[in-house]
Amino acid sequence: MILFFRYLAATIIVCPIIVFITVLLVCRKLRVKKHKAIGIAADITTFLLLFSIPIALQGIWNIGILMPMLIVMLVIAIVFTYVDWRTKKEIELKPLLKKVWRFYFLLFSITYFIIWIVGITHSVMMFMLVD
Repeated sequence: MILFFRYLAATIIVCPIIVFITVLLVCRKLRVKKHKAIGIAADITTFLLLFSIPIALQGIWNIGILMPMLIVMLVIAIVFTYVDWRTKKEIELKPLLKKVWRFYFLLFSITYFIIWIVGITHSVMMFMLVD
Protein backbone atom coordinates (compact mmCIF):
# COMPACT_ATOMS: atom_id res chain seq x y z
CA MET A 1 0.00 0.00 0.00
CA ILE A 2 2.86 2.35 0.79
CA LEU A 3 4.37 1.55 -2.59
CA PHE A 4 1.12 2.63 -4.25
CA PHE A 5 1.20 6.02 -2.51
CA ARG A 6 4.87 6.43 -3.40
CA TYR A 7 4.09 5.84 -7.10
CA LEU A 8 1.07 8.13 -6.90
CA ALA A 9 3.14 10.93 -5.37
CA ALA A 10 5.87 10.45 -7.98
CA THR A 11 3.30 10.58 -10.79
CA ILE A 12 1.75 13.75 -9.39
CA ILE A 13 5.13 15.45 -9.09
CA VAL A 14 6.30 14.34 -12.54
CA CYS A 15 3.05 15.23 -14.28
CA PRO A 16 1.31 18.15 -12.53
CA ILE A 17 -1.10 18.62 -15.46
CA ILE A 18 -2.98 15.60 -14.07
CA VAL A 19 -3.54 17.49 -10.80
CA PHE A 20 -4.59 20.64 -12.67
CA ILE A 21 -7.22 18.77 -14.69
CA THR A 22 -8.41 16.75 -11.68
CA VAL A 23 -8.82 19.81 -9.44
CA LEU A 24 -10.54 21.68 -12.26
CA LEU A 25 -13.01 18.83 -12.81
CA VAL A 26 -13.70 18.41 -9.08
CA CYS A 27 -14.31 22.15 -8.68
CA ARG A 28 -16.66 22.16 -11.66
CA LYS A 29 -18.56 19.18 -10.19
CA LEU A 30 -18.91 21.14 -6.96
CA ARG A 31 -20.38 23.96 -9.05
CA VAL A 32 -17.56 26.41 -8.42
CA LYS A 33 -17.55 29.24 -10.96
CA LYS A 34 -15.30 28.55 -13.93
CA HIS A 35 -12.77 31.34 -13.34
CA LYS A 36 -12.54 30.50 -9.64
CA ALA A 37 -12.07 26.80 -10.43
CA ILE A 38 -9.24 27.60 -12.83
CA GLY A 39 -7.64 29.79 -10.16
CA ILE A 40 -7.80 27.05 -7.53
CA ALA A 41 -6.35 24.50 -9.95
CA ALA A 42 -3.59 26.93 -10.95
CA ASP A 43 -2.70 27.63 -7.31
CA ILE A 44 -2.34 23.95 -6.44
CA THR A 45 -0.44 23.20 -9.65
CA THR A 46 1.98 26.07 -9.02
CA PHE A 47 2.95 24.48 -5.72
CA LEU A 48 3.62 21.16 -7.48
CA LEU A 49 5.59 22.86 -10.25
CA LEU A 50 7.94 24.23 -7.59
CA PHE A 51 9.08 20.64 -7.07
CA SER A 52 8.57 19.28 -10.58
CA ILE A 53 10.91 21.64 -12.41
CA PRO A 54 13.99 20.97 -10.26
CA ILE A 55 13.28 17.22 -10.27
CA ALA A 56 12.87 17.17 -14.06
CA LEU A 57 16.11 19.10 -14.62
CA GLN A 58 17.95 16.90 -12.14
CA GLY A 59 16.65 13.76 -13.84
CA ILE A 60 17.35 14.81 -17.42
CA TRP A 61 20.60 16.78 -17.23
CA ASN A 62 21.75 16.33 -13.61
CA ILE A 63 21.41 20.08 -12.97
CA GLY A 64 20.53 21.41 -9.52
CA ILE A 65 18.36 24.48 -10.01
CA LEU A 66 16.39 24.83 -6.78
CA MET A 67 18.38 27.73 -5.29
CA PRO A 68 18.60 29.75 -8.53
CA MET A 69 14.87 29.18 -9.00
CA LEU A 70 14.11 30.46 -5.50
CA ILE A 71 16.30 33.53 -6.12
CA VAL A 72 14.43 34.24 -9.38
CA MET A 73 11.14 33.88 -7.52
CA LEU A 74 12.32 36.37 -4.91
CA VAL A 75 13.42 38.87 -7.57
CA ILE A 76 10.06 38.53 -9.36
CA ALA A 77 8.21 39.16 -6.08
CA ILE A 78 10.36 42.23 -5.41
CA VAL A 79 9.71 43.61 -8.91
CA PHE A 80 5.95 43.05 -8.59
CA THR A 81 5.96 44.71 -5.17
CA TYR A 82 7.92 47.68 -6.45
CA VAL A 83 5.63 48.15 -9.48
CA ASP A 84 2.55 47.81 -7.28
CA TRP A 85 3.94 50.36 -4.83
CA ARG A 86 4.83 52.84 -7.59
CA THR A 87 1.43 52.60 -9.28
CA LYS A 88 -0.88 52.45 -6.24
CA LYS A 89 1.18 53.93 -3.39
CA GLU A 90 -0.70 51.54 -1.09
CA ILE A 91 0.31 47.90 -1.19
CA GLU A 92 -2.55 45.47 -0.69
CA LEU A 93 -0.92 42.19 0.27
CA LYS A 94 -3.55 39.65 -0.77
CA PRO A 95 -4.03 40.89 -4.38
CA LEU A 96 -0.26 41.32 -4.74
CA LEU A 97 0.46 37.77 -3.60
CA LYS A 98 -2.27 36.48 -5.90
CA LYS A 99 -0.71 38.29 -8.90
CA VAL A 100 2.76 37.02 -8.07
CA TRP A 101 1.55 33.44 -7.54
CA ARG A 102 -0.39 33.43 -10.81
CA PHE A 103 2.64 34.82 -12.63
CA TYR A 104 4.67 31.96 -11.15
CA PHE A 105 2.06 29.57 -12.53
CA LEU A 106 2.46 30.97 -16.05
CA LEU A 107 6.24 31.07 -15.82
CA PHE A 108 6.57 27.58 -14.34
CA SER A 109 4.04 26.07 -16.74
CA ILE A 110 5.89 27.44 -19.76
CA THR A 111 9.22 26.33 -18.28
CA TYR A 112 7.90 22.86 -17.53
CA PHE A 113 6.47 22.52 -21.05
CA ILE A 114 9.82 23.53 -22.57
CA ILE A 115 11.67 21.07 -20.31
CA TRP A 116 9.35 18.28 -21.41
CA ILE A 117 9.76 19.06 -25.11
CA VAL A 118 13.54 19.37 -24.87
CA GLY A 119 13.78 16.28 -22.65
CA ILE A 120 11.72 14.15 -25.02
CA THR A 121 13.71 15.43 -27.99
CA HIS A 122 16.95 14.70 -26.15
CA SER A 123 15.79 11.17 -25.30
CA VAL A 124 14.77 10.48 -28.90
CA MET A 125 18.08 11.81 -30.20
CA MET A 126 20.03 9.67 -27.73
CA PHE A 127 17.97 6.63 -28.73
CA MET A 128 18.65 7.30 -32.42
CA LEU A 129 22.38 7.72 -31.81
CA VAL A 130 22.64 4.48 -29.85
CA ASP A 131 21.24 2.40 -32.70
